[in-house]
Amino acid sequence: MIFAPMDTLEWLRRATAVFWFAEDLSHMSMQAPFAEIQPLRIVDSAWLALGLYWLWAARDGKKTQRRQAPAERLLHVLFMAFGFILLYSADPRFGALNRRFLPDQPWIGVLGAALALAGVAFAIWARWHIGKNWSGTVTIKQEHELIRTGPYAHIRHPIYTGMLLAVVGTVIAIGEYRALVGFAVILIGFIAKAKREESFLATQFGPAFDEHRRQTGFFLPR
Repeated sequence: MIFAPMDTLEWLRRATAVFWFAEDLSHMSMQAPFAEIQPLRIVDSAWLALGLYWLWAARDGKKTQRRQAPAERLLHVLFMAFGFILLYSADPRFGALNRRFLPDQPWIGVLGAALALAGVAFAIWARWHIGKNWSGTVTIKQEHELIRTGPYAHIRHPIYTGMLLAVVGTVIAIGEYRALVGFAVILIGFIAKAKREESFLATQFGPAFDEHRRQTGFFLPR
């Protein structure tokens, strides 16, 4: 998985966000002021939906042929964990990082929530497209396919694109400097993992992957 590990109580807290999100929607109309919307609940619900979809989609996959070293995987998990801790923990020890870099305006929170929802939707679309070739670790599967359809026609790592957009939305909704640092940490982790994936794919598919790399962008479409 790509998420920071959470204990049971934290998962239960996230699960309640689904209920509150539904409550928010049931009381909103097209004329409802932004102040009635609770952006962070919507952001929490988006991340929870992504996690639940990942658990469901991971139930069936191809057998692994080649896998990254455990130390590399652990390093990526640590980057993700630290990044999400910065996002979601207003620890007093962070000091000045807990200050706001964005004004506490309702419309800014709504914008962040909208970006988080869009990013999660895009990541789920990309995850659905890669199908049984997906893995939480850097691997080559048996009968691995080089996917070049859907979002993969323009972006080599669209799952990470969607996740990063969702993180950007989360950062905007939180509006504090620690969230910006969290985004930077997560971005570095994704870049390192994506480059390792590309080394595996280049070895496996040779000229076909070289052509795919020329025709697509890394995280942004070409």
